[in-house]
Amino acid sequence: MSPVAAGLVVRDATAADIPALLGLMRGLAAYERYAADFQVTEAVLLAQGFAGGARDFEALLAEEAGAVLGMAVHYMVPFTYRARPTLYLKELYVAEAGRDRGAGAALMTALARRARARGCALVKWQVARWNAGAMRFYERLGARPDDGWVDYQLDAAGIAALAGAGARDGAPGRRD
Repeated sequence: MSPVAAGLVVRDATAADIPALLGLMRGLAAYERYAADFQVTEAVLLAQGFAGGARDFEALLAEEAGAVLGMAVHYMVPFTYRARPTLYLKELYVAEAGRDRGAGAALMTALARRARARGCALVKWQVARWNAGAMRFYERLGARPDDGWVDYQLDAAGIAALAGAGARDGAPGRRD
């Protein structure tokens, strides 16, 4: 594991951090090859993470000397089969300038502390099968792959097909 750079701080993101957070998210989208599908904007981040009320996500930022180096976007699932919450890491990304300085490990440590403080039974996340470097990083931190589950998804077309085109009330196949 890389040593943590002197002066590296991990803190909660605020609405003032939206431009930096969006820049990191775009960097991750480019790295993970979904930039063409990326639809998050500053307005979306404000509405879903910082506008008050129920938040769809939280974010931690790693910074040094005022420069934001990395992010850990996460959310809580309050009820799980373990009768305790699970913290889901949605996105971990460290910009080139923050790599090999301990920013990723510092973000993961802060997430683990947050999970412990909130009584979580698990911290979970996904890693692209091709991202061997990320897998090595997480395993160095003590994480292990969850071989018991396979991810599935429905895209927009699949959702429409399963929901029944034109269904208005959520009832399967009902058309008014």
